[in-house]
Amino acid sequence: MASYDAAQQSPPYWPTEGWRTSTPEEQGVGSNQLTAMLDFLQEQDAFNIHSLLIIRNGYVVTDAYFYPFARGSVHDLASVTKSFTATLIGIAIDKGYIESVQQPVLELFPERTAANLDANKEAMTLEDLLTMTSGFECIYQPTEITLLQMQASPDRIQFTLDLPMAAEPGTRYVYCSPNVHLLSAMIQQTSGMSALAFAQEHLFGPLGFSDAVWPSGPLGNNHGWGDLRVTLHDMAKLGYLYLHKGLWDGQQLLPDTWVTAATSPATHLPAGFSLVDSFGYLWWISSAGSFYLADGRGGQRILVLPEQEMVVVTTGGGGRDPSGVLETLLTTHIIPAAESTTPLTANPEGVALLESKIEQIGLAQAQAKPVPPLPEIAKRVSGQTYVLDANLLGLQSVSVAFEEQAEALLRVTFLDGNQVEWLAGLDNVYRIFSPGRNVYRISPGRVGLPAAAKGWWESDDVFAVHLDEIGNINNYRIKLTFEGNQVTFHLQEITGTGLGASVAGRLE
Repeated sequence: MASYDAAQQSPPYWPTEGWRTSTPEEQGVGSNQLTAMLDFLQEQDAFNIHSLLIIRNGYVVTDAYFYPFARGSVHDLASVTKSFTATLIGIAIDKGYIESVQQPVLELFPERTAANLDANKEAMTLEDLLTMTSGFECIYQPTEITLLQMQASPDRIQFTLDLPMAAEPGTRYVYCSPNVHLLSAMIQQTSGMSALAFAQEHLFGPLGFSDAVWPSGPLGNNHGWGDLRVTLHDMAKLGYLYLHKGLWDGQQLLPDTWVTAATSPATHLPAGFSLVDSFGYLWWISSAGSFYLADGRGGQRILVLPEQEMVVVTTGGGGRDPSGVLETLLTTHIIPAAESTTPLTANPEGVALLESKIEQIGLAQAQAKPVPPLPEIAKRVSGQTYVLDANLLGLQSVSVAFEEQAEALLRVTFLDGNQVEWLAGLDNVYRIFSPGRNVYRISPGRVGLPAAAKGWWESDDVFAVHLDEIGNINNYRIKLTFEGNQVTFHLQEITGTGLGASVAGRLE
């Protein structure tokens, strides 16, 4: 295998019709190190990885799916979507729909009048949106309050344009998802196509995407900030496009100058980031300058490592990563595994062990445990409906039924009459149910992907449920505390949305 410079030379093939596989050793990667990496990931419960794809020299050397996430399913990309939106802006500029990154934002919405208008807002450019230095007054910690307010607005474009200014554009980094919704709206405003339609013609189609789902708001603008759903293999194609400086199968889909600008430091990040210290055009730049990544809540990532000629993609449903699992994954496992730019000695035993490990983690559901005797209160509350107090989640009532020894049926009814049922295993094994049976309503914008649930009695009066939406990322911890004819319904989402509530209810 001759080494090639990914940025300068054409690869051995283009994965438009699908990725080709190789033994790790053929690409200079050690199989044994990759197996050790998967062992490490299995031990990281809070990281909750769903899938991992490692590509070197254009060949798949690891393609792993962690139970209960399944191979070939689309996955919510969360804020990885932002890097896709930035890419579409680069294409729109190249095709003349938008003049340049220096074009004033308000100039792109000539029919609208912005509130809180001042010199700063008039000076704000498209580049300021791309680099998260818009100057908008935008609250994003500990949760994205401004984004939630925008989502509740009937006109999300106007809501964002009307935001007060808190700083001079281009001077201060503040993570603000509404910035990126404006970018999506710009594509529709200037091209006459939604961001999804534009992507299908100019990006997804040429790259050979198998599937793409992208929700839109009340006015038809796709969620530029998040919620794009594609497969793991298609996620990797964006990284591979950037690795090759925008070139794809003889076509310059994206200007190489855009790739360079997008992945070069434009903004220095505040203290507190471990692997990255700079921000480009909606891409995160590593502190050592050795890689850049698209990053999303819950563990969605596209990492591009030019020095190693690698693209690494993960999906997940975990919380924040305070223990530095991603850093360990990269610095202790993936990068050291890329031992050579030329093939290593064949290692059939190591390859067989790696393949066995990948198969095992795809089937590795928790072992069933004996179901402990139900507490006396379970019989009294089973099937009873509790009407909930007014709440921001729009919940009307809740009930739980213990009709089977090893399962519980949790039912939630919403104020609009919609009802959701989740079957939860009581034997330590998730019950995975298909979207044909349920319409997920706790989180907006759900699409038809499987979810899984298991439950247990924490004490004689507290029943707990772990609801994992898998491809939809969200991970809920639900508790029902029973007391007399009353219940307290407590819900907390753990991947970073900030969604949570405790609601009292009474027996119907």
